[in-house]
Amino acid sequence: MNRILVIDDDIELCELLTDYLSGEGFEVETVNHGGQGAQQALAGDYTQVVLDVMLPGMNGFDVLRKIRETSKVPVIMLTARGDDIDRIVGLELGADDYLPKPFNPRELIARIRAVQRRSEAVNNKAETAQSKNGELMVGDVTLCPANRSVKRSGAAVELTSVEFTLLEVLLRQAGEVISREELVEKALGRRLSAYDRSIDVHVSALRKKLGKQCGNEERIKTIRGIGYLYSRAESGS
Repeated sequence: MNRILVIDDDIELCELLTDYLSGEGFEVETVNHGGQGAQQALAGDYTQVVLDVMLPGMNGFDVLRKIRETSKVPVIMLTARGDDIDRIVGLELGADDYLPKPFNPRELIARIRAVQRRSEAVNNKAETAQSKNGELMVGDVTLCPANRSVKRSGAAVELTSVEFTLLEVLLRQAGEVISREELVEKALGRRLSAYDRSIDVHVSALRKKLGKQCGNEERIKTIRGIGYLYSRAESGS
């Protein structure tokens, strides 16, 4: 059974989500305190964590930092509507997705299932790659699906699960323009919605971690009004 941990100090919301998610086949546990939530997320065998930003004891960002020190469990953050800073910070710290409050429980279900599909696809690809061990190499960047590792000029680059999936999509279509809609569907496992800038935040994080190409050129180029392109124009030096 899929086990969901909800960390939120709104007791009524926790009760509502418990009833709703249970009706959709999920096993739900709730915690109303930040510090306790971090401990339980790391101690329990959960398939996903739903984490609020505003929490007593330890805020959601600190909880996420604590979780990401040792765990890659998918995390969906709940943020205040219109607060772009919270969303950007959450994604940069390793959140898999976010949902602004207030929200329709059906939307949360959709996000949970999208993250679930993406995680299952990642695991399936990793299993297939164990036998094929097919590395992707574009310029100075090498991506290995078998152990989900990335190297730039031989040095390891630490990426979140979402960043790794996004980079794999970009490398497999290097030299081609990929629309934001396609990137969201392939990397985040859901459809692009209005005013959704999460894919742009992930691309920005990838750029920072990979650095620029020779000649100080961006390796992931923005194609205005369309999407992104991973450039093959690297010397590989």
